[in-house]
Amino acid sequence: MLESKTRLRYRHDWARFLLLGLLALVTFVSPVAFGGWIDDDTPKDKRVLRSLIDGTDYDLVMSDEFNVPGRTFADGDDPTWTALDKSDDDSSAAGGGSLHFYNSSMITTNKDGYLEIRTALGKTEWEHYDIMKKKYKHVEKYFKSGMLQSWNKFCFTGGIVEVDIIFPGAPSIGGLWPAVWMLGNIGRATYEASTNNIWPWSYNTCDRSLQEAQSISACNSQNHFGLHPHMGRGATEIDLIEVMTGYSDGPLKGTDPPVSIPYADLTLQVAPGVPDNRPQSGALPRRKSSISKDGRTELLAQTWYEGLEVEGNTTINPYFYGTYLGVTKPDEPVQRNKNQVFQADAVGAMHQLVPSHFEKMHTFRVEWQPGANGRLDWFAKTYDGSHEGWLHAFSIQDESLSSLTGAQIPNEPSSLIMNTAISSNWGFPYSFPDWCTKCYDCSNATCACSFNPGFCNMFKESEVAMYIDHVRVYQSNNHTAHVGSPHTVGCDPLEYPTREFIKGHEYRYMRDMPFSYDDKHPLKDIKNGGGACVKDSDCGGDISNKTNGYGQCLLDTYKGIFGKTNSQRQCSCNEGYTGPRCLTKAKKDDYPGAFELHSDSAIFYDLPKPKLPIVLVTGIVTLLLGMIVVLSTHVVQKQREIRSLTMSTTDKIPFLS
Repeated sequence: MLESKTRLRYRHDWARFLLLGLLALVTFVSPVAFGGWIDDDTPKDKRVLRSLIDGTDYDLVMSDEFNVPGRTFADGDDPTWTALDKSDDDSSAAGGGSLHFYNSSMITTNKDGYLEIRTALGKTEWEHYDIMKKKYKHVEKYFKSGMLQSWNKFCFTGGIVEVDIIFPGAPSIGGLWPAVWMLGNIGRATYEASTNNIWPWSYNTCDRSLQEAQSISACNSQNHFGLHPHMGRGATEIDLIEVMTGYSDGPLKGTDPPVSIPYADLTLQVAPGVPDNRPQSGALPRRKSSISKDGRTELLAQTWYEGLEVEGNTTINPYFYGTYLGVTKPDEPVQRNKNQVFQADAVGAMHQLVPSHFEKMHTFRVEWQPGANGRLDWFAKTYDGSHEGWLHAFSIQDESLSSLTGAQIPNEPSSLIMNTAISSNWGFPYSFPDWCTKCYDCSNATCACSFNPGFCNMFKESEVAMYIDHVRVYQSNNHTAHVGSPHTVGCDPLEYPTREFIKGHEYRYMRDMPFSYDDKHPLKDIKNGGGACVKDSDCGGDISNKTNGYGQCLLDTYKGIFGKTNSQRQCSCNEGYTGPRCLTKAKKDDYPGAFELHSDSAIFYDLPKPKLPIVLVTGIVTLLLGMIVVLSTHVVQKQREIRSLTMSTTDKIPFLS
């Protein structure tokens, strides 16, 4: 009887152990979502996608089909996306001289089932407080546009991103800068305080000469705020596509094969960059030194990445090799001293576009295998009469980076970004007549010489917008089927946490005054109903594929400040739907992130880990081993006593003998 109870107790212990192990396996090992970010409208035959590199099937982990018209994306309106309401803060020595103000009202979903990002003439002015000069200055922007980002909501590491897109404006008129790209979640696009000396580092090696330039360096024995010690981090950038419009009167000099404007940039922005003997803008990298007849070196071979592959009407980009982030001026929004300067590289290609890219949907794809031994591959769908296929436009393998600078293919959880910018450094005239007044107001006739011909009229004569039919992200559940690291979903994975760092530096991810008076945190809570309505259809009540729709328009009665009874109709969301007018599915991660797991499991997780002398560590290990031996001997002796007692008891009971 005693033996039976002992065995039963051991079986219960093993059952508990297996259950805990299973929970740990689900929580820590399963990196790919079950479907928390998938749009119900995604066709069933689009839920699995075959990789064009490794030939295996990838599962859909995120999608947005944008089929429901009238969606809004202001902060707090959508669980996946946030449309910005702020100035683009890259007007600095290293920035792009932005001319636009991002306004969330410029982004919606239309009746054709497309995401619509409009760009228009429109004056925005405000009083900006200059911290360095300690005074306010009047600021004006004369264009409004939109940026949609999934920052700190939906993030992923590795997989396939696919978009269907129509580019905005006219292909022959330069000045617009439409883009679809990814940024490591530890930085937030247009918030320069969050990216200074963090963008676009992808470097996990301790180099003391670069330690101050990379804020989160592998040299740091304590990175704090939930970050791992001795681990280099950064806001890595992968540009699925950036579009340059304009007129080039034939192929651009230095392109091989020949490419003319308009074209699409396919780029990895990465640091550290090549410090010396860099290629010069306007020419492809010189791979071999030129030798004179008398044996002297005339032109030295330039240092650039080997093994870059282009295909079809795509060339290595000879016009942008990267950005040098130097010592800042006192009036810039962020500061860098002489020890914090560094070179960032743009490893990119130019892919030829044609007028139809601005008239109908075309599909672009990037396959991202993250980390050491990973790779990046860009694809453009080709349309040739009845034939439809994929062009493998550009490819970067990790060895190209690691062998030259020690950088690696990005391994950071990254958010998605879709936007159209207007920059005086992108597609605008490079030179001006002496009589030209350099200004960027289409309503001011004296500024006309600062724009490309037809640019201002383009906005006056028609609506300018970028249209996106869908965004889909796929990942592999089979880590051995592809190179690089495993794929994950989430902004705060255990291996690359970001949430606690963001919480500890919220000011870096928030708007400046005067736009920040109402901001308590970088993101507002998602509204669940409450939007004004007249009928149920305003709240998604007539969605054809749902029995009861997404929400209802109900009468809400409340008392005013003087006791007067008031009433108004507001949207009330059905279960599973959210937003002010209930027009989107309530989406979220399937698994808890690093911050939630550590908060639940360890009170002292964030305390610095002391470094112990090797002699002390050896002594502790020896003591622990000795204790294990003693305890093991004690357990074996007790088991023998139990077995002996059991046998003795059995001998004394007649009917058991």
